[in-house]
Amino acid sequence: MTTGFDEPVTETTSDEDVYALDRRTVAAILYAVDVDDRDKLVELMEPLHAADIADLLEQINPYDRARLIRLYDKEFDGDILSELDEAIREEVIGVLRPDVLADAVRDMESDDVVDLLEDLEEPQQEAILDVLEDSERVAAEQALSYPENSAGRLMQREVVMAPEHWSVGQAIDFMRANDDLPEQFYHVVLVDPRLKPVAQVTLGKLMATRRDVPLHDIAEEEFHTIPVDQDEEDVAYAFNQYHLISAPVVDGDGRLVGVITIDDAMVVLDEEHEEDILRLAGVSDESSISDSVAATSKRRLPWLAVNLCTAICASLVISQFEAAIDQLVALAILMPIVASMGGNAGTQSLTVAVRALATRDLTAANVMRVIRRELLVGMLNGLCFAVVLGTVGMMWFDSPMLGVVIGSALVVNMVIAGFAGTVVPVVLDRLGVDPALASGTFVTTTTDVMGFFIFLGLASVVLL
Repeated sequence: MTTGFDEPVTETTSDEDVYALDRRTVAAILYAVDVDDRDKLVELMEPLHAADIADLLEQINPYDRARLIRLYDKEFDGDILSELDEAIREEVIGVLRPDVLADAVRDMESDDVVDLLEDLEEPQQEAILDVLEDSERVAAEQALSYPENSAGRLMQREVVMAPEHWSVGQAIDFMRANDDLPEQFYHVVLVDPRLKPVAQVTLGKLMATRRDVPLHDIAEEEFHTIPVDQDEEDVAYAFNQYHLISAPVVDGDGRLVGVITIDDAMVVLDEEHEEDILRLAGVSDESSISDSVAATSKRRLPWLAVNLCTAICASLVISQFEAAIDQLVALAILMPIVASMGGNAGTQSLTVAVRALATRDLTAANVMRVIRRELLVGMLNGLCFAVVLGTVGMMWFDSPMLGVVIGSALVVNMVIAGFAGTVVPVVLDRLGVDPALASGTFVTTTTDVMGFFIFLGLASVVLL
């Protein structure tokens, strides 16, 4: 297939591969590295986006990664450092020659420099700071002085601002004459004489308006400022909630100190989603496929130990009904079904609740309604599967009462699962504990213990 410019375009057969690195390109790049052909390497790498180059560096082994970086040399761009996974960023910086690193860092926006610095050890931080201009170093050190995960760490200091009394023509002339404008910006921030932001104007509106029109006449109706010490999760929520493109950041006196753009806010949202997914599985949010075996094992061991303890609790419950199981072997065959169905139902409710808490859709005002809904859903689904499982139990073991017992136990455990899956994360959130990190263990323990207890308890009363 060709474009209107008669350039070949590669067709893809799978939607999943549209943005994936082409295997032939990767193979060609590694071959160029093997034969030490720098010209060919640069030719192959030039069309790639910085994010694709970062993906490539993350996917190859450390030996090839070091050889590629050394051969690529001065072509290495600061944007690549911004896109790299934190797990290998320090390794890459260690391979780069000091002069190449200096050029790469100088090309980065201030917020990207801060993001790079805060993940490095102190010696490497100093190496980066030493290559910055004095003004850039002061700005970076000031940003690092703000609390971790705050707006001050997230913002970029390059801001396009104009006095609120200026006209459109004055603003355009100012921007055309200024050589230090950010590479990307979306608004001109209007400030009063004390440098306090009062409004902002989109570039599209600015360019479409007559030169004599005052800037404040075309300012956006919705205007939000971000406190410099605000948590980055709250910043990302504000961008998502109010559909912001960029927002000025203010200090304690309300003066403009920087701006946060949507790309940085979306990175935070993405990180929060990733963190929730990892923590629901009991995996550290610092885990990465680039981590070593030892580091990965160390991070996973604590939660596996917790799961071992909860499994022992469930086994202790089973041990209380040892005599009943000895008399009716069918109980041992069927009881994992009740616990497993409850566990899956609890995980479903838990996932919805944790996500709703993260997006602030689940609040004190609607929590009781959500709990009632989950109880009814658990009951309805439990009844549906109770009919199926009860019939299977009755036909399999030729015991109608066994079918009634397992069906009843399943309904009760599914209701408990819906309740626990919603209440546990809400309670943990109120206690200041991350619900994504700790809820899974409590919910699965509840459904396992209650599932075994209810099923074996009913069976002991009704069948024996």
